[in-house]
Amino acid sequence: MCDNIRRPDSMERITTEAQAKAFIDEQVAACRAQIGDGKVLLALSGGVDSSVVAALLIKAVGKQLTCIHVNHGLMRKGESEQVLEVFREELGANLIYVDATDRFLDKLAGVADPEKKRHIIGEEFIDVFAEEARKLDGVGFLGQGTIWPDILESEAGIKAHHNAGGLPEDIASRFALVEPVRILFKDEVRVVGRALGLPANMVDRQPFPGPGLGVRCVGAITRDRLEAVRESDAILREEFAKAGLEGKVWQYFTVVPDFKSTGIRNGKRTFDWPCIIRAINTTDVMEVTVEHLPAEMLDRLAARITSEVPGINRVLFDYTPKPPATVEYE
Repeated sequence: MCDNIRRPDSMERITTEAQAKAFIDEQVAACRAQIGDGKVLLALSGGVDSSVVAALLIKAVGKQLTCIHVNHGLMRKGESEQVLEVFREELGANLIYVDATDRFLDKLAGVADPEKKRHIIGEEFIDVFAEEARKLDGVGFLGQGTIWPDILESEAGIKAHHNAGGLPEDIASRFALVEPVRILFKDEVRVVGRALGLPANMVDRQPFPGPGLGVRCVGAITRDRLEAVRESDAILREEFAKAGLEGKVWQYFTVVPDFKSTGIRNGKRTFDWPCIIRAINTTDVMEVTVEHLPAEMLDRLAARITSEVPGINRVLFDYTPKPPATVEYE
């Protein structure tokens, strides 16, 4: 199926481990036939799709696969470390890790416009990946985490298909695409990921925007406010797990906007940022409803975030559905 862009009309949805294992066996054989003794390159973000493709290609061609993980400094707490542990240490992947934090944050310094921020992050990511790709010889294939909704949206004119991820022509022209999960829906990709043995918190992770925490550090990104977003987000995810809500709410995150208000800490005046909590559910992302968290959980979050995260003196809860709001703040 690596070279077939159609999802068979008779194909049953993959919902069981047995179905997932049959799909894995089929794709391992197909990818081996496509790749032969060639080499494959994959941008491994740590998201569900790229992680499942990486695990599947490791099973199919082993060390013929090279993964590149770019840490742009906008990852959630512990995410890059998890990618290194799972793929390099546990699965033995040939993994190149690039810490480009300073490079990204220097480019983003003073940029407040959301679209400019997104453009800088996307363009810089491609540049970093392309620079690493140029260092490698003999790579003829590019692995991608394209899934079936991407194909449908491309055909409907909603958005362009991945097409080598926007890489420069001198790089993109070198590669034939390998897209082993492109006939799957997201829920099926998760089932396949579990069957491949990937950790639950990687396979079932909530959606995470490409620009990462950059769109949740509203306004011009500063390192201290970015760290406040990262730490408050980690506390929120920890409390969701403790409350048994992990995996039951579609998306939940924190936002730290670029304005301050007066507060009190240890009897002294503070002038710090607010932290906004957003927890939402949806089936199609066109309409989003708010998940109403228990009052005692909100009390605990407010207490922990204001006491554990430097620079935060207020915790707010966003009750706004979509529409009129959007999922992210930028």
